[in-house]
Amino acid sequence: MKYLERRMVHGALLLVSVSVLCFLFTDLAPGNFFDEMKLNPQISSDTVASLRSQYGLDRPLPVRYGRWVHSVMKGEWGYSFAYNSPVRGLILLRAPNTLLLTGCATLIAWLIAVPLGVWTASRAGGWPDRVCMSGTSFCIAVPEMVVVFGLLYFSIRTHALPAGGMFSRGFEQFGFAEKMIDLAKHLIIPVLTLVLASLPILVRHVRASMIEVLNAPFMAAARGHGISRSRVLFGYALPAGANPLISLFGLSLAGLLSGSLLVEVITGWPGLGPLLLEASVSRDLYVVIGVVMSSTVFMIMGNLLADALLVAVDPRVRTE
Repeated sequence: MKYLERRMVHGALLLVSVSVLCFLFTDLAPGNFFDEMKLNPQISSDTVASLRSQYGLDRPLPVRYGRWVHSVMKGEWGYSFAYNSPVRGLILLRAPNTLLLTGCATLIAWLIAVPLGVWTASRAGGWPDRVCMSGTSFCIAVPEMVVVFGLLYFSIRTHALPAGGMFSRGFEQFGFAEKMIDLAKHLIIPVLTLVLASLPILVRHVRASMIEVLNAPFMAAARGHGISRSRVLFGYALPAGANPLISLFGLSLAGLLSGSLLVEVITGWPGLGPLLLEASVSRDLYVVIGVVMSSTVFMIMGNLLADALLVAVDPRVRTE
């Protein structure tokens, strides 16, 4: 079996495992969506029992899981108790916002991390390298929540940026250029938070990979032929050390996805994070499972993209 085919099978097995664990954990959690209705004297116990039967909550766990799988095959992804609608519509409404946020943060973080990591690796042991490593150590030590609250405080005090949300009031009346500018302003705080959270780790990995390559004998031969420094670093060393960085790309995307959920809640970004929080508080079972499964799908797609890039750049993987 080819490399990518094996990775796709692994991804499918991961999806099945995550779905089973989601149902198991939600079944072990106390209470359900209809428990609060029992406290309302205007709602009879027969009505609550009828609703539980309607949504299948009175069935055994394997039966509920089978009904959910059947719902997924129909494209519904379960049924929301609170919204009384298929989960798919709720996910499709919020998922593009999360992908926009995560995609921008991933692109910016890697565009900064690669040249910065290469530059520090070429000056390993010097004062620029020490300053950069000290800065990354500081950023790693600062919690993500401290960063986002600090940026929000700065925004509120200076009114330089929007303090939350995705759009300004009256967004529908804006022209196309004004809409893009307004969206970019609302993206700055959550994207900057995610970039500052992931950038130190990426820079350190790029630096470590490049230092290993720069100490290889073929790099000494390249320098001995009088090839320019920039061409040696970016034309020879970076492609040679790209394999672990490409593998890291999928992991970094998964980390940004999980971190973006918390940032979305704090900044009011209308993505999957607020939906997951709302569904967890109200015990909207299938919405919680849908958000978790959507995040898992995004993570698997990111890893498959990294695997495809690895196959494209490394002939050893293609001929494995």
